[in-house]
Amino acid sequence: MRYCHFDDAAKEYVIETPATPLPWINYLGNEDFFSLISNTGGGYSFYKDAKLRRITRYRYNNVPGDNGSCCYYLSLMDSADADAKPIETWSPTFLPAKTPLDSYRCRQGIGYTVFESSKRGIESKLTAFVPLHTNAEINRLDVTNTTDAPVVIDATASVEWCLWNAVDDSSNFQCNLSTGKVEIEHENDATLLYHKTEFKERRNHYAFFAVNSPIGFDTSRDEFLGQFNGWDTPQVIAEGKAHDSVAHGWFPIAANRVRLELKPGETKSLVFVLGYIEVAKDQKWEDPDDPAKVGIINKKPAHDLFRRFVTVEQVEAALSELNAYWTDLLSTYSVESGDEKLDRMVNIWHQYQCMVTFNMSRSASYYESGMGRGMGFRDSNQDLLGFVHLVPQRARQRIIDIASTQMEDGSAWHQYQPLTKKGNADIGGSFNDDPLWLVAGTYAYLAETGDVSILTEPVPFNNVEGSEVPLLEHLRRSVNFTVTHKGPHGIPLIGRADWNDCLNLNCFSDTPGESFQTVENNDTGVAESVFIGGMFVLYGGQYVDIIEHYGQATGMTDEQTTAEAAAMRNEIAAVNDAVKTAGWDGEWFLRAHDAYSRKVGTHEDTEGQIYIEPQGMCVMAGIGLDDGKAQQALESVKDKLTCDWGTAILAPAYSIYRIELGEISSYARGYKENGGIFCHNNPWISIANALANNDDEAFAVYKRNCPAYVEDKSDVRKVEPYVYCQMVAGPEAATPGEGKNS
Repeated sequence: MRYCHFDDAAKEYVIETPATPLPWINYLGNEDFFSLISNTGGGYSFYKDAKLRRITRYRYNNVPGDNGSCCYYLSLMDSADADAKPIETWSPTFLPAKTPLDSYRCRQGIGYTVFESSKRGIESKLTAFVPLHTNAEINRLDVTNTTDAPVVIDATASVEWCLWNAVDDSSNFQCNLSTGKVEIEHENDATLLYHKTEFKERRNHYAFFAVNSPIGFDTSRDEFLGQFNGWDTPQVIAEGKAHDSVAHGWFPIAANRVRLELKPGETKSLVFVLGYIEVAKDQKWEDPDDPAKVGIINKKPAHDLFRRFVTVEQVEAALSELNAYWTDLLSTYSVESGDEKLDRMVNIWHQYQCMVTFNMSRSASYYESGMGRGMGFRDSNQDLLGFVHLVPQRARQRIIDIASTQMEDGSAWHQYQPLTKKGNADIGGSFNDDPLWLVAGTYAYLAETGDVSILTEPVPFNNVEGSEVPLLEHLRRSVNFTVTHKGPHGIPLIGRADWNDCLNLNCFSDTPGESFQTVENNDTGVAESVFIGGMFVLYGGQYVDIIEHYGQATGMTDEQTTAEAAAMRNEIAAVNDAVKTAGWDGEWFLRAHDAYSRKVGTHEDTEGQIYIEPQGMCVMAGIGLDDGKAQQALESVKDKLTCDWGTAILAPAYSIYRIELGEISSYARGYKENGGIFCHNNPWISIANALANNDDEAFAVYKRNCPAYVEDKSDVRKVEPYVYCQMVAGPEAATPGEGKNS
């Protein structure tokens, strides 16, 4: 079942009903300011870091879902009088009012979203985007009277402020309910509502929500909603008049209400701006020496930002600039295959998703709350492989940022916060695949650009000033970390986990609430990862390529290069042999050896007999291409892991909790790491089949879970038909084909 269609010429996905199985979202923003927006107007905004600089509030697990944050209401009034009452109210985005619309269409575009709807002869068009080089989201609302009589429409837009730190905002109520602070500013042609919580104490930033019209307003959520009401039925909307409320603590919001008197056929436009401002500490206040102005924030930066978008012409110019940026970016690489779906995904949606992933690194979504994980060391390096050809200069900086969180021994923080660029101590490190991904990301950058200067760029360890060494030394320590961390079979040790964060072979947790990924109750020092073995063969080889191509340019002598390359090749050969012997199960590669050196991913087990990761990674590394093992492993993947929806991560799924394996066996059968279909590692099987000359199967693997090829099954898949999700329920699940975590 389809809910919509692709418009390839416009580079849009057109959604024709608000009743999609899940909220279908878009990501707005390219640099520092980002917004998530769903096809019914839900979402949230933040600056750089969704945990530490959350601007608008979003409630995960809310009932009903996807409500609040930013809400629009159109009220058809019974007159133009000051005491006019609403005849009917609806939302141009359907939510939150939920009033049935006469027509509805949401166009999810590249960096923008457009809502087109109508009710009672009143047409509306709401366009949302984040302009280039701008810390603001722009919402343009066009309202047209298509009837043959004059009408009065009250347009209200509201946002609910998050008190900056999203974790604290959702938990520390005894404090937070007394901290919210606002300012209100009326101008002749505009109203600006400011959120300045904690500004007088420690913060140098504030936010504002403004409209290019003099209006009524509310900044108190309690006043706006009224007792017992939700966002679908606010008190001020029902009454037909703003209260001009001023919040003092409790729940600050910003609601702007504008009256539009429309003649037949007339259109009027409003521009709403949600902005973020940072000021120098010595410029925080309007006039710190004037006792009458104590505590009044310096609004000049907000005025300057707002005035850039105060007219429709300015907004159109900014949107045109954004569209031109994306058109140029997506023209970097394109394909004409004769397959409409393939061309569509490769030329538009794959590259767009790769850029969004670059910006977020899975740190913020509707499913990653943005409140814990930050950006992943492994994740961000993997992301580079998808976007380096699009924005090589930004890829260069990302590599430096990632490498700066590495430790001196070559290990790394598993995650870091994008605002501070410091490692996330809550998660820590010891995910032993992490260091090798830095080689993969840097190799991809060098292959794309040939920019050898990155290898001599001074980069600190753990962001400690004075610890800087050339990036090449970071790569050297990455591969040598693996060399010095091998188990009894000569296969790399797994640490807390590898790419599969839920394969926790040293955890042994039987305590509720304990983190599978940070607790090591039984680290015997022998648990090995065949997957990391494949990684080392592949990326260790890439490291050798780097020093042989660029060693001299980085100051290495020919003798040093030759000696290091030879030594590393010996290490690679040893791991290659270990994987082909101790890591081979007869018809496929083992997944690991556990804390007692027992096989994981073996036909000798009743469950979890075969895993996808080592089959893909080892064959991509070339292991077994010379003796038939690679081909045999891929045949086993097709026979034992593949279904109509893609290739499962393992089979058979675990039916009981296996303490020696960790979180992987805690999920229901067929979901997540216990037999789900991960869209991330399915391409490894495509690549592996291509390297093994299995061209038809390589493309078949791609098509099985590529969104455009399963668009007609959107009622089953549920997630957006234009992007990959993290996981699709596998063949052993109760709901096979159901997507999650887009």
